[in-house]
Amino acid sequence: MPYISNTDQDRELMLDQIGVKKFEDLIAHIPQQLLLSEAYRLDKPLSELEMNKQIQMIASKNINVVEYNSFLGGGVYDHFIPAAVDNIISRPEFLTAYTPYQAEVSQGTLQAIYEYQTLICELTGQEIANAGMYDGATATVEAIFMAVRKNKLSKVLVSSTVNPAYLLVLKTYTAQLNIELVMIPTLDGITNIHEISNLIDHQTAAVVIQTPNYFGCIEDCFAIEKTIRTQNKALFISIVDPISLAILNAPSEYHADIVVGEAQSLGNKLNFGGPLLGFMATNMDLSKSLPGRIIGATTDINGNRAFVLTIQTREQHIRRDKATSNICSNEALCSLASTVYMCLLGKQGLREVAELCVINAHYLAKQISRLNGYSLSFHQPFFKEFVINTPVNAQIIIDQLSKQKILPGLKLDFEGWENKLLIAVTEKKSQQEIDSLVRALQGVKNE
Repeated sequence: MPYISNTDQDRELMLDQIGVKKFEDLIAHIPQQLLLSEAYRLDKPLSELEMNKQIQMIASKNINVVEYNSFLGGGVYDHFIPAAVDNIISRPEFLTAYTPYQAEVSQGTLQAIYEYQTLICELTGQEIANAGMYDGATATVEAIFMAVRKNKLSKVLVSSTVNPAYLLVLKTYTAQLNIELVMIPTLDGITNIHEISNLIDHQTAAVVIQTPNYFGCIEDCFAIEKTIRTQNKALFISIVDPISLAILNAPSEYHADIVVGEAQSLGNKLNFGGPLLGFMATNMDLSKSLPGRIIGATTDINGNRAFVLTIQTREQHIRRDKATSNICSNEALCSLASTVYMCLLGKQGLREVAELCVINAHYLAKQISRLNGYSLSFHQPFFKEFVINTPVNAQIIIDQLSKQKILPGLKLDFEGWENKLLIAVTEKKSQQEIDSLVRALQGVKNE
């Protein structure tokens, strides 16, 4: 809420109902050494008008993709969101609804989540999806946990082309769980399939591949799947960009066992990096191992269609360490935004978005490659992101172009990769905006 509605009189009434005289009586049991010994130094009180002006002044210092020409990517993307998405998810029955623990009383919320699960299954080609995860990184972790539980093995192969932020989360989650993460080397921007053959063995629970990967390159998942199947137990975990699935092979076509990813690009704003929306889908054989909520359709006592919580999240209170997961919520509002977005665009609209991303990205890559000192880092098919070699340190380019209100991409914090830049292009970019980046790159000076 944008304002505090309680007056001094309201507070006095509440304290009287509780049975105390002042607020300090409510914290009397807290040891004195933990309390502030003097009044906290706050600025003088402001009126609502003054506070709004101050907040707007502070907010104006933020860099945004309306004023800046942004080519940032690396896992969070600036796609166009139809106005109807915000209008629908802002309805009070959606916006103010808390996670439905007594979910059956909220058929509308359950139906919305059910539709989201259905759309994720249609995108990925998988048989079942859950109600959503916190983000793509934690969804990947949960997929690994599923594989470890399923196979009762502790070795997991992870491609070095997976998003570095995901890798940090994987290492943090698995550090104390006796799960061995083995990194698969790269070769020209993609996973070295030959190294999978060398690393996989009868102790391998899963192999994790991202496509398009962090460098934007599309992995040969059909060849990777054949290599993984040399070990019968190892599961294939695929991390995907949901927008790309409108034109690329569905993970079910290359027989991925678990499919995860980040669904922020489906109708959710950048929001300074969050909240995000992880998705997870798999086949029915692994359905009982899925973490989080799963909404199912059934009929009520009168024979009418009804929606129910088929699997709930509070099992960790009962099963504790035997629980499939300790995730205790889902990104209901974010998943609703994705549902509305996908329904508004439809299959053809989503395909057009994906095709525009490809056209724009390849046009920009071609133009940059013509500049003196610039070239593509990898010679692989790519979707909407690609890496370029730069004639100067990438940070110099970022610093110079940001002064022109252009965000040219992300520097790659890998050893020896100072002269590489990761560039993302979505359907929002006009030729004029793309060409302005090319001209700016051409004018970069080595400081």
